Amino acid sequence: MNTPTARPAQPWWRTAAIYQVYVRSFADGNGDGVGDLAGVRSRLPYLRDLGVDALWFNPWYRSPMADGGYDVADYRDIDPLFGTLAEARELIAEAHEHGLRVIVDLVPNHCSDQHPWFREALAAAPGAPERERFWFAPGKGESGQLPPNDWQSYFGGPAWTRTTGPDGTPGDWYLHLFAPEQPDLNWEHPEVRTEFESVLRFWLDRGVDGFRIDVAHGLAKKPGLPDVGPDPDVTDLPYQDVDAVHEVYRSWRKITDGYPGERVFVGEVWLPTPEQFARYLRPDELHSAFNFEFLCCAWEFDAVKDVVDATLAAHAEVGAPPTWVLSNHDTIRHVTRYGREDTSFDMGDKRLGAPTDRELGLRRARAAALLTMALPGGVYVYQGDELALSEVEDLPDELIQDPTFVRSGGADRGRDGCRVPLPWTADGASLGFSPDGAAAPWLPQPADWAGLSATAQDADPHSALTLYRTALRLRRTELAALPETLTWLPADPGTLAFTRDGSFACLVNFTDRPLPLPADSTLLLTSTPLDGTLLPPDTCAWLRLPATDN
Repeated sequence: MNTPTARPAQPWWRTAAIYQVYVRSFADGNGDGVGDLAGVRSRLPYLRDLGVDALWFNPWYRSPMADGGYDVADYRDIDPLFGTLAEARELIAEAHEHGLRVIVDLVPNHCSDQHPWFREALAAAPGAPERERFWFAPGKGESGQLPPNDWQSYFGGPAWTRTTGPDGTPGDWYLHLFAPEQPDLNWEHPEVRTEFESVLRFWLDRGVDGFRIDVAHGLAKKPGLPDVGPDPDVTDLPYQDVDAVHEVYRSWRKITDGYPGERVFVGEVWLPTPEQFARYLRPDELHSAFNFEFLCCAWEFDAVKDVVDATLAAHAEVGAPPTWVLSNHDTIRHVTRYGREDTSFDMGDKRLGAPTDRELGLRRARAAALLTMALPGGVYVYQGDELALSEVEDLPDELIQDPTFVRSGGADRGRDGCRVPLPWTADGASLGFSPDGAAAPWLPQPADWAGLSATAQDADPHSALTLYRTALRLRRTELAALPETLTWLPADPGTLAFTRDGSFACLVNFTDRPLPLPADSTLLLTSTPLDGTLLPPDTCAWLRLPATDN
């Protein structure tokens, strides 16, 4: 008989369902049109009832907001736009009371140009010690008028900006792989390392359960800052995945391992190969990292199966749990992506405005949600995923705040379309995002979002919100103790079918025709209703298989 074998209790983070809170767009508590900590605190019961295990907060630190808070001026304080440090401590405590752990974003590759260190650097003379915490260099050309190398910013344009002296004389250049307001820190400098170790302890002492590390593949640069060249090797760029970065994470791991309660690191690691990715997850480095290969792959049988296989193999090599994610604050929402002819995602080619079949995208998004929750490892839910929100692609130019839009001259519409404030109620000027009579939300919500609001979906047994609640509950009660491996099952061509223990099975129909379910199986959950006894196209089913003799 193929009876499941119970496995020892695992650390919480190996199987956690983690909900991403983009604070400024989650809920507005004080009525200024911007989400804040008071708004989050008011919605903690909703998050508890959704069934997630932890919350990941995008940066809430004091910031000029040149890049939505990823330009940090003070890592030990909360930006007044969001609240106070005292409120953050109360939020952490209240989340814990609701059974929710708290992960905060950490931005170590760069800081704000308003950070005291960088202001001191600009005020200092070329070559002064204050400048050694960053990357300052003289320019090329007869008068230093050209950048020190050919590196390009991720946000468009050169990755270097020239300084100007008090008398107006052009000076050295400084490196910023993102916006000019985000100077890169020099991780070869001991004060930088000491400072961030102190920042880690500051927040750990205040009860956070872990950190999401922004641009975790960054930080270190190759000695001499060599040119990329006209035909770069994407697996060997001089500003990412440099070996020295692993020393940083080994030192950090020693810090978190010294705290009680299984504190964790989650890396944002965008790298071209699974082998490079897996090196960050060795036992003495990060605990887990976002699976962008899965997020980016097309909604096609072969593509999904190949990514699942590659993901599980790479993580098994280092003993780390995989993660599964469909959307985040930087990507086109997957309901929109999946309704297009090309369902893949490419950060460099977002294909905004392409013809979209909303119903097809929704059907696939529901199936993908069940698939991610059935796979071994952890799963991430970006706020609004549970409401099946689409990308907002018609934001007025004058309201877009993403620096990628500005630096590209409008050619890149940026990421604000996935950051539109959430709809909580079906009525009201802001659909419940802000209190009555408040300022308009910082980005406008589509009128048809009223029907997608949390209250509109709350009692609907067929809504996306109900599906997420049901799936997350079953995941916790039925799947959490299953092995961290899977076995592919024989199935019709175009059907993804696997079991975790010989009893629980997940099937996804990638074909364009209904398919039969395994004989004598018991249906636990489907992403869309069955077609009689058949599994419709773009539908996922969770099943209990009949016991068999071995």
